[in-house]
Amino acid sequence: MAIREIVTQGDPVLNKVCHPVTQFDQKLWDLLDDMHDTLAQSNGVGLAAPQVGILRRVVLVINGEDRVIELINPTIVSTSGEQEGLEGCLSVPGKWGMVKRPMRVRVRAQDRNGNWFEEEDEELTARCFCHELDHLDGHLFSELADRLYTSEELDAMMEEEE
Repeated sequence: MAIREIVTQGDPVLNKVCHPVTQFDQKLWDLLDDMHDTLAQSNGVGLAAPQVGILRRVVLVINGEDRVIELINPTIVSTSGEQEGLEGCLSVPGKWGMVKRPMRVRVRAQDRNGNWFEEEDEELTARCFCHELDHLDGHLFSELADRLYTSEELDAMMEEEE
């Protein structure tokens, strides 16, 4: 398929609410396949359609077993616990921030053929579910972080902890 350009912070598409997917056809499948290629090339753990300039409720998340989960029209149906950790974003390159998220998240979504399913996971995958679904409503992780750190600042923090 194709690798799509990832839009970055400042592009207005990242601040818009995405539209639900209503047609499960070749156009959607091409988008999903392109998103797979784009995510693999970027070394990220998640990607939302608005990050490639498409205002549709489509997300990819790579879970702890390296399985790519395709979520179309996803919603969070339950959460539990709490975790705080560093987050980064392909659309906010070179910046990271500490963000609080639920420890466990259950999502309900459709697959590429329109069939409904639920997926539940914890820790990094739960964080990724929340992060990517935020994109669908026009929000970036940087809105939740107290401050953003550069690569150099993170390296210095890691050295101090050793």
